[in-house]
Amino acid sequence: MSDRGASMLAQPFRPPSAARVAAYLGLFVLGAVTGFTGALVQGGWFPGGLLLALAGAAGLFLGGARAARSRAGAVAPAAGWVVTVVFLTATRPEGDFLFGAGGGSYLFLLGGMALAVICATIGAGRQPEGDQVRLGK
Repeated sequence: MSDRGASMLAQPFRPPSAARVAAYLGLFVLGAVTGFTGALVQGGWFPGGLLLALAGAAGLFLGGARAARSRAGAVAPAAGWVVTVVFLTATRPEGDFLFGAGGGSYLFLLGGMALAVICATIGAGRQPEGDQVRLGK
């Protein structure tokens, strides 16, 4: 069997390039910004703000996967989103908090996490390129 037909798991490890790492860091930061703005919008304009915040998160997750052409492109902004949202759910020593105990907050948290999993699952996996990999060629 040729190397072209070998499984992606059988390929040797190649570390990502500096540009790819920078792109993933940028997607992480965009995920954090989306999580922060979504936390503000979802409570301010319920239920439209909740839908807008979740649509923005889904667009970023799926767009990251398509732009990076890998599932890691969806995982990087999802990680930034989750870290930010979990950090914002914690109460401060003064007793202040950003999220209320309403249903909209829980829908935002659970819906955003579900969207992250869905977008990482359906995101474009690494596929071999070229005409040689197509069946019948």
